[in-house]
Amino acid sequence: MAALIAENFRFLSLFFKSKDVMIFNGLVALGTVGSEELFSVVAFNCPCSPARNYIYGLAAIGVPALALFLIGVIWNNHTWNLVAECHKRGTKNFSAAATFLLFGSIMGRASVAPITWSVISLLRGEAYICALSEFVKPSSLDKFPAEYGAEVLAKFPCRDVPANLTKFREEVTRRLRYESQLFGWLLIGIVAVLVFLTKCLKHCCSPLSYRQEAYWAQYRSNEDKLFRRTAEVHSRILAAKNVKQFFGFVALDKEEKELVQEFPVEGVQPSPQWNAITGVYIYRENKGFPLYSRLHKWAKGVEGNGPTPEGHELLFLAS
Repeated sequence: MAALIAENFRFLSLFFKSKDVMIFNGLVALGTVGSEELFSVVAFNCPCSPARNYIYGLAAIGVPALALFLIGVIWNNHTWNLVAECHKRGTKNFSAAATFLLFGSIMGRASVAPITWSVISLLRGEAYICALSEFVKPSSLDKFPAEYGAEVLAKFPCRDVPANLTKFREEVTRRLRYESQLFGWLLIGIVAVLVFLTKCLKHCCSPLSYRQEAYWAQYRSNEDKLFRRTAEVHSRILAAKNVKQFFGFVALDKEEKELVQEFPVEGVQPSPQWNAITGVYIYRENKGFPLYSRLHKWAKGVEGNGPTPEGHELLFLAS
């Protein structure tokens, strides 16, 4: 138990440090595996009762997967960029392809954890056995006693069965575990093929060269990192000035005093500027020169959001 908890904390520390999409998705999957193992150890407990088994088994697989999916949607920055875009500008500037890729990006990233949860649950087989044991037809079991029915079959996952049914319980468990693991491997195969086809389609349809696309990814990462760091310092200095104005002094440590002296902050950015750099971004070019983000576009003084002769839509940011 302690090892599982330690592994999950190690996952979280790596999760918040990771910027690469593949590493991000891998860490999400590993964290989900650890969480599923922990859930199976401390939480899963089949009721072994007719009608309840099916609901409990499906809930054990589906409800955590749904919760993980919603968390993935909430944590995705594209979700809130989309909300801001729809609130400030509407969707009139979105092409059908851009809209499709936008939702595909959000849903794809959010699906990593729930798919991993479902796969691990199916490979373990406990929830599947719990859900479907009562639906096994007694006639499919050789020489199964006629006096026993669904009520006894529902107790098979808990091993609470008469001694003369032990071999039937093992056969039912083995059969259902085989089905569960088969579905798990099929799900892995289907997801792998879809990921491969999506990556191929993305690179085939991209108008950018491989090196320019790599540069674009590096630029976005660096811009986001520097923006967050600068915003944190700016807000701290502004807060210090306002606190000083209220109290007449402000209690700053040595590092904060150096920041206040080094970076004079006169005021805050007006709302139109914040709105201009917030929202969904479509890769554009202006007179042949690339605009890599909304901040880049604002800094160059390019107006408008829709396709124009000088700035035309090329590719949606789908990473």
